[in-house]
Amino acid sequence: MGSVIIAIPKLDNAQKIGDILKKHGFTPDALCTLGSKVLRKAGELEFGIVICTKRLKDMSYTELYEYLPEYFEVLLLSSDTDDYKPKDGIMRLSNPFRTQDLINTVDMMLQRLQSKVKKNKKRPVRSVEEQKIVEEAKHLLMERNDMTEPEAFRYIQKTSMDTGRTMVESAQMILMLNWER
Repeated sequence: MGSVIIAIPKLDNAQKIGDILKKHGFTPDALCTLGSKVLRKAGELEFGIVICTKRLKDMSYTELYEYLPEYFEVLLLSSDTDDYKPKDGIMRLSNPFRTQDLINTVDMMLQRLQSKVKKNKKRPVRSVEEQKIVEEAKHLLMERNDMTEPEAFRYIQKTSMDTGRTMVESAQMILMLNWER
């Protein structure tokens, strides 16, 4: 699950929100009063949200959002709708808020970010040698088991997923088992 950073000028208010989140299974990674500290902490984390007010001691929520890493979003706690500018990556929760609204919003934002991160993660690039092993195993399956190329690829892929091995390891296993015959 992603990270949660609480950025509110009054530390005691940040702690209250942190306590609410802890009761519902979300442990904040940091409580900050300065945007610079938020940015430093966010740089150490993979993805998450920053729960903040309109203004921190050193920057506004819009400035903070501009400098956050790619997979971070802002949840703005504000009772003032005049200053809120709807934008991708920034959601607003009206203050005062209901606990359940906070929890549901945090959960929704983290799930959306998690799927975005998963979707954008690149598959590991195989070396020429590794690709050659997969191709050999595929051709062996096509010859011996009368499979089409997509069927052979899918077989190696499924074997890999079922055994928890990489495709290259599964291909090596297929080659070794057929070598012994």
